[in-house]
Amino acid sequence: MAATMSTVVGLVSSSLSSPKKACLSSGFLKSPVTARNPLRVAQASGGKFTCFERDWLRRDLNVIGFGLIGWLAPSSIPVINGKSLSGLFFDSIGTELSHFPTGPALTSQFWLWLVCWHLGLFICLTFGQIGFKGRTEDYFSK
Repeated sequence: MAATMSTVVGLVSSSLSSPKKACLSSGFLKSPVTARNPLRVAQASGGKFTCFERDWLRRDLNVIGFGLIGWLAPSSIPVINGKSLSGLFFDSIGTELSHFPTGPALTSQFWLWLVCWHLGLFICLTFGQIGFKGRTEDYFSK
């Protein structure tokens, strides 16, 4: 029996070589950007596919130091019945540690001071990160 050469309908004109790169452009972009194959990008970084750059947090100890000082200063002003938020929080820690094996009750003022103090700290650190990194990377310049 002789082998005959036959073609599959629909594949005659198609090519199985690498597809052409699409050139995307927009009015918002300064230059056209080519679409990347995520598998090739993963192979370039040692086989790991990552969505973010490696140092996405861009951590800086200046932000942590200045943010902590920036929160301790205003939270130490005595405005709550002659006491400061930091003072009330630290006093409540001492009160709860006085009966150590037992944790704080749900009705304890400790929880209110804990949430308020840490919420203010994290807001201060977040705005500090935005402001410090925004200024060093020229986000705010025209």
